[in-house]
Amino acid sequence: MNGYNDIIDLPHHVSKKHPHMSMHDRAAQFSPFAALTGHGAAIEETARLTDEAAELDESRKEAINEKLMFISESAESSPEATIVFFVPDGRKFGGEYVSVTGKVKKIDAYKHDIVMTDGRIIPIENIYDIRFEHSCDE
Repeated sequence: MNGYNDIIDLPHHVSKKHPHMSMHDRAAQFSPFAALTGHGAAIEETARLTDEAAELDESRKEAINEKLMFISESAESSPEATIVFFVPDGRKFGGEYVSVTGKVKKIDAYKHDIVMTDGRIIPIENIYDIRFEHSCDE
């Protein structure tokens, strides 16, 4: 015996209060959802590798200091230089080494920064190496 015989021939109910739901909206009720929102991004962030800032020995510090003095003495000619420096990561320990080539606008001794002609500011304490495009390099 069929348990639905008493209702099988009744008309389909249509609500007078609620509008008819589209098939798209009805299907969306049953679609999967991300229970761990942001978990994938957190895993990617943890897996992202960063470099550790190198500790400079005295000879490298002295060489960088001499090159900074050369730049400040030849400010009028504004020599083209490639500066390699460490940029700390904003979200985790470590960072990355970045190489910038351009002309130095000025050396700000008060803030301990190098200001490039393109507006980029490089902290002097983060510099790893300075190379010149011409033969003034040692």
